[in-house]
Amino acid sequence: MINTKISVIIPVYNVAKFLPQCLDSLLNQTLKEIEIICINDGSKDNSLEILNQYAEKDSRIKILDQPNQGQSAARNNGLKLAQGEYIGFVDSDDWVDTNYFEQLYIAAKKFDSDIAAGNFMRHGKRIKNKKLNYKKEELFTDNTKKLQMAYIPKYNYIWNKIYRRESLMNLNLPFPEGRVYEDMYWLVRVVYHLNGFVTVPGSNYNYRKNSGSTITLKSPKHMADCVYAENEMIKFFEEHNIPIKVNYKFVKREKIKLFGIDIMKVYHYYPHITKYLLFGFINVLTIEKTK
Repeated sequence: MINTKISVIIPVYNVAKFLPQCLDSLLNQTLKEIEIICINDGSKDNSLEILNQYAEKDSRIKILDQPNQGQSAARNNGLKLAQGEYIGFVDSDDWVDTNYFEQLYIAAKKFDSDIAAGNFMRHGKRIKNKKLNYKKEELFTDNTKKLQMAYIPKYNYIWNKIYRRESLMNLNLPFPEGRVYEDMYWLVRVVYHLNGFVTVPGSNYNYRKNSGSTITLKSPKHMADCVYAENEMIKFFEEHNIPIKVNYKFVKREKIKLFGIDIMKVYHYYPHITKYLLFGFINVLTIEKTK
């Protein structure tokens, strides 16, 4: 029996257009000892049909078909099924370079690290750019330095990393269900508590800026979930006396309206800076309060 080195967990919801590219990139990995756990979260398009077609061709693909419960529930259910030495996450509209997981796995084993993190590219409709570009393979064990090298809170992405499964299970930290922006809540705690964080240059996770994704859909609930997640993240930093860069994340947004028109947007930044932007983009006032 082949030992599974990495379990890759993929929540799937209405992504038929992009799903083949995602699955092809995983099946073509230079690291062959992987399992690909696809959680079909009540898709209404033909995503499940595509999953079944791929599973017939490659036994490494495992499918869990569930009623729609959201991305957090899908990931939690995927974690229950995973058997790999390490866990990786891929969003179903993204893809990875051919040697991506092999490079992460080799680095994690080399340094006996619970987490290995790689670079990622952002792909828009017209342009692409490298958002994270590690230059050196290096291990970090200090909690503050681990969070800095993960670029938290600027980047709260779980998918450009692998995590030792045993350590995750011992931590017993499920994704918060019923909310979006769950990465903010989950990742800061995982990086802080797990042992070791190694940076891995040279290969990319490819993130697609998809106008239909949960992150880009700005419903009132999504905005409320974002504020909640940011507040929880900031509270974690404060409780553990971890410094945070002011310009990375705003905590709260407000709007000032006149005759129903947004004339001013107010951004409250951690820890005590408030910016007033006329029409949302002209900075007319910045107030820094002392504690």
